[in-house]
Amino acid sequence: MSKLDAIATLLVMAAVSGWLNHRYLKLPMAIGVMVLSLLGTIVLTVAGSFYLGPVNSARVALEAFVRSIDLHSVVMEGMLSLLLFAGALHVDVRLLTSYRRQILGLAVLGTLASTFIVGYASSFVLNSLGLELPFIYCLAFGALISPTDPIAVLGVLKAAKVPKAIETAIAGESLFNDGVAVVVMTLLLGVIDQGQHPSTRDVLSLFGQEALGGVAFGAVLGVVCYQMLRSIDDYQVEVLITLATVMGGYALAHSLHVSGPLAMVVCGLIVGEYGRSSAMSDTTRKHLDTFWELLDTVLNAVLFLLIGVEIVVLQFAPPIGIAGALAIVITLGARLLTVGLPVALLPGWFRLPKGSAKVLTWCGVRGGVSVALALSLPPGPQAETVVVLTYIVVVFSIIVQGLTVSRVARMALGDGAASEPAGGAH
Repeated sequence: MSKLDAIATLLVMAAVSGWLNHRYLKLPMAIGVMVLSLLGTIVLTVAGSFYLGPVNSARVALEAFVRSIDLHSVVMEGMLSLLLFAGALHVDVRLLTSYRRQILGLAVLGTLASTFIVGYASSFVLNSLGLELPFIYCLAFGALISPTDPIAVLGVLKAAKVPKAIETAIAGESLFNDGVAVVVMTLLLGVIDQGQHPSTRDVLSLFGQEALGGVAFGAVLGVVCYQMLRSIDDYQVEVLITLATVMGGYALAHSLHVSGPLAMVVCGLIVGEYGRSSAMSDTTRKHLDTFWELLDTVLNAVLFLLIGVEIVVLQFAPPIGIAGALAIVITLGARLLTVGLPVALLPGWFRLPKGSAKVLTWCGVRGGVSVALALSLPPGPQAETVVVLTYIVVVFSIIVQGLTVSRVARMALGDGAASEPAGGAH
């Protein structure tokens, strides 16, 4: 199947799933698309196991189609740049800056601490179940499953009415902790491939190049884009400039060996805060917002569809199913210890409303980025185990946590919490 045929097939499947969800399920679009694709794949797989002629042929065709798609490349090299930029466009930079220390603590220290907690706990659980997995792979699982997925989180926050301070903390953490996870995964992949443990100097050097370099490059990219937008007044050209900035900037970041995700977040924040307010006419702003919102919706639908149909190529033996269920508990426990507990114990420092710890813990939704990072591991039985564990956690996270965040927020914060002020900068 050609790339054009694959894209056409994905768009048709996403459109049909979106229509069915809007007509019958009425769930948030991305989650509804994933639920339908997941259920449809399960039904097709079960029916195909009875070798019912055309049904089995359809299952085989679907499996071949899914295997032909490199989900890691699609997400990390295709969708992620566009989705991160779209998500960052509407984040309040001034409020984000006022919570910079809190967000930095959650995104860096929280992610690193969670990586080790999940790594050690999953190693113990897997060994207890007789599923021997080298500790370095357990750490890799901890690194890829610890960061909250900005694509999933930002989609959930649109539906959940939470105070602006909590929304800012969660959105900021999710936008920036991907860069930390990618750096950690890069180090761990080097250990897996070469069998050599990096020195402290290597770790700091890589972090400086990838993370700090990505932030600096994104700032330069954002300023250049802003200046170009300010110099003209033609919404068609200006929309094209933003699209070219994202696509070209992400490719250039990859060539420069700096973090593309962080670069796109910083660029999106600058264009969203300064470009939209002082470099665009009302007509341009309206068309720009419409374009990026539509692109965000379409890409989210396709991504969540891919997560749903991915189940057709995974093997779920009983031990790995039990391990997956326990992995859900482990990741939620790690989220509670590294995010919920600090927020609960240090309310004055975090400056968040009472009950925020529960919301931040439950809103730690994982998504397509975790699956894509899992698929970056070298092929083999160890990688397959990590991919299945990741898939189970991600599906639970999106469906169960994603659909209940609003309810948890109301229970934890009360009905009037949404109007609570965010507080001044410290």
